[in-house]
Formats: sequence, C-alpha cells, structure tokens
Amino acid sequence: MSGQFLDYGADAILMAGLTGKNWHLDDYVERGGYKALKKILSDPNHWTPDQVIAEVKLSALRGRGGAGFPTGMKWGFMPKTAPVKYVVCNADESEPGTFKDRDLLRFNPHLVLEGMIIAGYAMGCARGYIYVHGEIWEAYERCEEAVAEARAAGFLGDGILGSDFSFDIFNHHGFGAYVCGEETALIESLEGKKGQPRFKPPFPANVGLYGKPTTINNVETLANVPFIINNGGQWFLDRNQTGAGGTKIFSISGDVARPGNYEFPLGVPFSKLLVKAGGMRDGLGIKAVIPGGSSAPVLPGAVMLETNLDYDSIVKAGSMMGSGAVIVMNETRCMVRSLLRLAEFYHEESCGQCTPCREGTGWLVRVLHRIEHGEGKPQDIDLLDRIAQDISGRTVCALGDAAAMPIRSFIKHFRDEFVYHVEHHRCQVPDYV
Repeated sequence: MSGQFLDYGADAILMAGLTGKNWHLDDYVERGGYKALKKILSDPNHWTPDQVIAEVKLSALRGRGGAGFPTGMKWGFMPKTAPVKYVVCNADESEPGTFKDRDLLRFNPHLVLEGMIIAGYAMGCARGYIYVHGEIWEAYERCEEAVAEARAAGFLGDGILGSDFSFDIFNHHGFGAYVCGEETALIESLEGKKGQPRFKPPFPANVGLYGKPTTINNVETLANVPFIINNGGQWFLDRNQTGAGGTKIFSISGDVARPGNYEFPLGVPFSKLLVKAGGMRDGLGIKAVIPGGSSAPVLPGAVMLETNLDYDSIVKAGSMMGSGAVIVMNETRCMVRSLLRLAEFYHEESCGQCTPCREGTGWLVRVLHRIEHGEGKPQDIDLLDRIAQDISGRTVCALGDAAAMPIRSFIKHFRDEFVYHVEHHRCQVPDYV
C-alpha cells in the first residue's frame, strides 16, 4: 500500500508541503529547488568536490535503503583519476512493507535529480542512471518527465548553468525482480543481463557498471543531499541526537488506522509514530512489529513500544531499521500464517544462483505449509530454525539472510503458536480480516 505524503511541521524535510499536484520543475524551483546546485556551481573554488563530500560526511547521512552505510564515506571510495565513472539511484523498491521511494519519485522527483547531480559533481561522474522497480510504472513516467524538464532548463546536459560541469541522467525501467535491489544485481540488469548478484570483491566503487567505478545510492539518501548543501552538514546532524544525521521517512502499514509515509527525526519513539498513524485499527491490541521491512527480524509489540526508531536502538532490541518500513500486526494475527506468506515471497524471488537460497527457501515454504495446514510434526519447528541457520551467511547476496532472519525471529518470539499448530493441527487464534 502506497501512502499519501503527510506533513507534520518542523519534523518534515523531504515531505514538507508536498502534494500530488506540485511535482513539476516550476513548483520545485519556487520551493527553492536547485538552489543547492546553483550554490555549488557558482562558487567552485569553495565548493570543490572534496568539500561537498566533506559536508556530507559531517552530516552523518547514512544510506536510507537498508544497509545504513555512511554516504560521505561511500562517495569517498570513488577513485579520483578514473576517466569514466557512474552514479546510480537505486529505486528498485520491492521489499514488502516499503513504499517511500516511489512516493518521493512521484511527488518530488526533482529533489532526487538535484541530489544525483550534486553526487555526480562530488564524485567526478558525467552520467547517472535511475533504476526504477519494474512494477512502479507511474514513478518511471514521472522520472522521465522530470528529467526532460531539467534537461530543457539547463540543469542537465553539457555545461550545466554555464559551468564546466556536464552531467546527464537516464531512467531505466527494471523487470520487477526483488533481487535487483542488491546493487550488483542491479548493475547486471542495467547492462541488459539477468539480474543476479556478483561476487565481491571487486566492489562497484572499483568495478561497477560496464566495468567502471560506480556508486549506488538509495532514492531517499540522494533526496537529503540538497538540504545538506543548503543548510550545512552540522544542521542536518543536529536534527536528532542519535549520531546519524537527519530525518527518516517511515512507511508504516498493517493493522494501523492510517497507513502511510511519516517523516520524523531519527530516534523518534515507535509509540509516537504509531500515534501519528492513528493507532491500532479497530482498537485491537498490538502483537508484533517488523520494524525494517519484511526481511528484518520481528519483535513483540511490547518491545517495540519501548524502542526508538534509529539504527542502534533497533539493533539493541533485536532487529534492524532496514529501509524504515514498519509492519504492524494486531493480536489476532496468526504468526505461522504470516511467516508462511513471507517465506513464499522469498522463495519466489530467489534468483536461484546459490544452492542454500534456491533450495533452502523451498524447504522453508514446504515445512511451514504443512505446519499451517495441520500436518506439522514436533521436530518441524527446530527443523525450520536449522534450515534458516544453514542459509544464513552462505549466499552471494543478502537475500538468503533476508529469508532466514524472519524464520528465526518468529520462532524465537512466538514459538508457542508454532507448538500449538503442531499439537492441535489448527491455528491458536482466528485470523482477523
């Protein structure tokens, strides 16, 4: 479910004042758009590429796509002397529960473009690509129109704004493969190949798109860059007290009254996000929360109500922030049925390259299916945990881990429901619709 942008005053940076009607270039410029790019190109002696990277490092901006790697450090990995380099925007948003990036591209595409252009300037790139998830056609069309507007206005192309900096952006519509959210699989797909992850090293910063150095950033990550340049890295850092700068868009879905995208400073209590989302739908109690997209370990609702939404706090609680997709489940949800649905997704999306993932995800689905349908055996619960453990850390990319972590966490926190299914051949609670 894709939510409407919701503005909550001073907390909002990326979403402040946005609607579905003001995404065009004129609207963006009226809001101060491309001011950061003009600032850099009008004073290149001060805003050198190294200075831009230094400002992003100061901001403590971490990747918003899931891994949370420091953005400025990642930009600094790009070799300075390479004649051809690329910057790629990863818009292959396809993890269940995540729907923030598509709304940024729909409602504020020029913000993402400006962030990409500044990234290209900082890393010495002349070309960028936006890889849009194959099932989000509206966002791809919006990106195409925005790129055309920016190119016609001189914000893209040769000699941008009369400077000696040239940069252009091209949109690429993917084919709906979840694994293409992994950066090397994305590169393979961009090159016209089957989207399968590469072995690392070499890393994309050395050997990336078409064998050239490449940096890949998430949509939300790049959207923060103009604000950092306009207001300073320290300003961005000071917007929260977590040690990781800025705000975060949280996509909250599931059994809440108002699912959607909500922007808060990192470190906001989960309880505050839940209140902004209207609380639990129909007044039912909270049972479980997946705080970082479907691949993140599930946590009991009581634990989440005492947890802040930032990288370190969620890790301490036993999960991870991931992309900031918060999936809320009420007290009537069957954990076995919910886990089976997740397992089916990861089995379907496995690219098949690695045996542990290709075969293991199928085993997980089959074992969960028989437990859910009253045919489970007492040893099946430990078998699930063992299969998941054998998948973890044994695949080229993190899809295997993404399939395994929900299994182990669901069993850890809700083992009694699995035992009940096995012993009584039915669900412990009726599923709420």
